[in-house]
Amino acid sequence: MLKPFLTTAAALLFAKAAYALDIGTTIEVPCPFGDCKAGISLSYLGNYDIPTGFMENGVEVGGLSGIDFDPSTGRYIAISDDRSEKAPARFYDLDIDVDASGLKGVAVVDHVTLKDKDGQPFAIKKADGESIRLGKDGIYWTSEGDGKALLPPFVRVANRDGSFLREFSLPDGFAPSADKSAGIRDNLAFEGTTFLTGGDVLIGTESALYQDGPITTLTNGALARLIRYDAATGQQKAQYVYPISPIPQAPPMANGWNDFGLSEILALDDRHLLSVERGFAQGIGNSVVINMFDLDGATDVANIPSLAKTDQRIVPVRKTQIMDLRALGLGPDNIEGITFGKAKDGSDLLILVADNNFNPTQKTQFFAFKVIRRPS
Repeated sequence: MLKPFLTTAAALLFAKAAYALDIGTTIEVPCPFGDCKAGISLSYLGNYDIPTGFMENGVEVGGLSGIDFDPSTGRYIAISDDRSEKAPARFYDLDIDVDASGLKGVAVVDHVTLKDKDGQPFAIKKADGESIRLGKDGIYWTSEGDGKALLPPFVRVANRDGSFLREFSLPDGFAPSADKSAGIRDNLAFEGTTFLTGGDVLIGTESALYQDGPITTLTNGALARLIRYDAATGQQKAQYVYPISPIPQAPPMANGWNDFGLSEILALDDRHLLSVERGFAQGIGNSVVINMFDLDGATDVANIPSLAKTDQRIVPVRKTQIMDLRALGLGPDNIEGITFGKAKDGSDLLILVADNNFNPTQKTQFFAFKVIRRPS
């Protein structure tokens, strides 16, 4: 695996016993997969936190699990994974103040309530918004469903006012099952969405379906599925296997909680994409790794019911690490959203956002990077 290198020195913060990046530090992977045409280079522009409990028009801001840039307004939309428990399922309108000198602030401008097929806001626990992208004909968003309640995940398209427009078909094998023999695991379903440059939509699961094997451990990774859809028809075109890495660090205490999964994807072109793998180790904190992966040559597994019980040769997508936020000293929280955007000065940006889980010990955290070079 190629390792990124820093072109400027990081500053040592003795008070935190960690390295932190200076504004302008460059993170570069010149030849991912040995392909120098796929090189990527980013310059760090800083971070900004919104504390848990912040209110906007009487609605608590939090649970930001997906983010996308709206070129028509110069602002961003970010979906909340609140299951209509604090307020109806919604996305927020954000103004991110960032230029070449750094990330200065994030203003929550407004929020839009997402509507169910009946035109009404979602009832409690009927939707779990995890990813959001702005398409030509509306807002594409995912719900993780509810494995315990046997509520299937979905991909829907909404109008800008949040009203229902249409829903994609759910391929066989993804609906939850009572006996846990197949389908999504609870809280590990549709986490990632992106548009490939050719127009197709790619959806990623956070971890393995039951029939595809176990979830990640300290010694073994997991096999997530990526669904490729025709955006216009909402019909599946293919599926690929994404190999999630093992949990990077064990908790220091016996029986401590830890996990690791695929939280978001972002297309660079029609075959190269970025992915966010993130997890948590009790007593350690969050681990967040940004990878590049390549669809070229990956096996279409749409007609393979079980990855764990097939004799067919399967080639997963190739991936290579771009950066490890914890290793860079950035102190990441629960990063679940990633998008490209534009700075106030016209610079190309990469923006990350963390889901605070509405937890007072966490924060809604933003990171900004200037995009110096990327596949396109």
